[in-house]
Amino acid sequence: MHKVVTVDLEKDILAENRRIANDNRRRLEEHGITAFDFLGAIGSGKTLIIENLVDILKAKGKRSAAIAGDVSGDDDYQRFVKHGIPAENINTGKECHLDAHLVDHALEELPLADIDYLFIENVGNLVCPVDFPVGSHKRVVVISVTEGDDMVRKHPPIFAFSDVIIINKIDLAEAMDVDPKILERDARRTNPGAKVIMMDARHGKGMDELVEALGL
Repeated sequence: MHKVVTVDLEKDILAENRRIANDNRRRLEEHGITAFDFLGAIGSGKTLIIENLVDILKAKGKRSAAIAGDVSGDDDYQRFVKHGIPAENINTGKECHLDAHLVDHALEELPLADIDYLFIENVGNLVCPVDFPVGSHKRVVVISVTEGDDMVRKHPPIFAFSDVIIINKIDLAEAMDVDPKILERDARRTNPGAKVIMMDARHGKGMDELVEALGL
């Protein structure tokens, strides 16, 4: 009996999260905002990629905002505000992912009428965020070659449910003795419909391809 109650409770939580995520999406669309949920492990390069996108959009006259999700601290939030954009910081405490409810509260604090694009940087984790959509229009998962060439095989769900897969830090592949083509192969096998991008965000390689994939 206890097992059934646990399963039912989990279903209720996930269903409620989906409902709030749908509400978030509607609110964003009412303001003409396109949102992207960036997923990936700590150190994969999510923050730098978002920073690069913010600067690219600024050069095009487009207005960005960001939500930084972390267990604690505000390091990524501080990086975003240095680019002169509205940003909100979410600390999840013990939770290893953002959920739609937390993003809903962050949206209340952002000047939605003055935003064209919203970047949501999820908590650094390749497992927990999978079941918790937050209302974004696309999911982008970022992995680094420094994590090894078996990361896709070890965490297939997050790749299967993402629209864009970025294999970052390819400039370090030789030093790490990692073959990026193995990661690319596994990504395409796991999600044939996703756009797979090989990237060196530090030097700008792959950014044009990402801009095209996101429709920016």
